[in-house]
Amino acid sequence: MEEKNLKISIAHFYPKLLNLYGDIGNVITLVRRCEWRGIQVEFCEINSGDKIQDCDLYFIGGGQDKQQAEVAAELFKNKEYLHDLRDKGAVFLGICGGYQLFGHYYQPHDKERLNGVSLLDAYTVAGKKRFIGNVTAETELVKPSTLVGFENHSGLTFLQGDTKPLAVVSTGNGNNGKDKTEGAHFKNVFGTYLHGSFLPKNPHFADYLLELALEKRYGEKIKLSKLDDTIELNAHNLLVGKAY
Repeated sequence: MEEKNLKISIAHFYPKLLNLYGDIGNVITLVRRCEWRGIQVEFCEINSGDKIQDCDLYFIGGGQDKQQAEVAAELFKNKEYLHDLRDKGAVFLGICGGYQLFGHYYQPHDKERLNGVSLLDAYTVAGKKRFIGNVTAETELVKPSTLVGFENHSGLTFLQGDTKPLAVVSTGNGNNGKDKTEGAHFKNVFGTYLHGSFLPKNPHFADYLLELALEKRYGEKIKLSKLDDTIELNAHNLLVGKAY
């Protein structure tokens, strides 16, 4: 199928509330990498009170506890529908606070537990130490296998059941600073603590998400054409192995 005949729908969850550390760059990357190939993009923002539309790919970023609590309530109202979308193959990417809400819950130190939507079999509790710095990790999902990004979180995330780590940390702390895991994935749901922003510096992973989303829409595997990623990969390679 020619790329100029393809179409994809991308939604950005609650960009006015969860938008730390350049997370909007992830959405820009997804849209531009489609447009550069001639793929038509249907894009929408989903804000508080909006009905969640049926899309191929959903993105949610990170934010402070106050904003995270508001988003948690919005997502929880749509939990059943989100599970239906996941089970039909929709692609989800959550960064930091958004990632935490994809799990069962986030438990802050001195506030009420925030209920997640259980797209991932995972949970998060507040830790005493804040993890700040660059991360290098290796994943089995894409080639090249290296992922880089910037973490800034005190939440400790633990994975269970069929939810597997997105990657294994070689530099940085990852999910909890103990088991060397970073992020999570189950079906087409992905979560990570990597800000900075994540997809511009990992174009190979951005294309992986787009291919999954196109497969969801068209019911067949679609291999995207190569782009000139010289600038993106220079940024990527500059951070490999660097903690700060």
